[in-house]
Amino acid sequence: MAFEDFQTKESVVLVYTGEGKGKTSASLGLMARALGNRWRVAYVQFIKYWGVGEHTFIRDILPVFGDDLLFYKGGKGFYDAGDLTQSDVTPEQHKQAAEDTYSVAFEAATSGKFQLVICDEINNAVHDGLLTHKQLKDLITKKHPKTSLCLTGRYFPQSLLKHVDIATEMTKIKHHFDDKFVANKGIDF
Repeated sequence: MAFEDFQTKESVVLVYTGEGKGKTSASLGLMARALGNRWRVAYVQFIKYWGVGEHTFIRDILPVFGDDLLFYKGGKGFYDAGDLTQSDVTPEQHKQAAEDTYSVAFEAATSGKFQLVICDEINNAVHDGLLTHKQLKDLITKKHPKTSLCLTGRYFPQSLLKHVDIATEMTKIKHHFDDKFVANKGIDF
């Protein structure tokens, strides 16, 4: 098949999932590529509330891109329904934060205002029961036809793969965490 036989899609749905490192990093690279092409981008982050490098970076570039970049950080931290003893955040607060963040993501994805909407860690929010599979499916299937959507986090539902265009599973081969080393600033967060 010759290159000229290929077509271009108006938009795509991408998934970065799996146990390996690099899902958020890949989405940040996608954001940089889209902004470099003068696209309007919404970066909506679930789960993470603590200070991570991408928060500083995005806040620093916001004045450069103005209305072309929306950043929303709506998480309350990682959620483990089996062990809430290490958290001062209630399950209801986690769920409400996820719902509020989902509302921002859904509005951005369906409005037609953005060429790319990135929902970082949304897969975890669905897996943890903070959002439903139906909400994730609605986000994918009801997005604006000209808006590309990127979904990151572990545990993307296999049943929704038929609704996406590109799915990449990050596979851990080795990670220093397994040798009891904590995350490195600038590399892991």
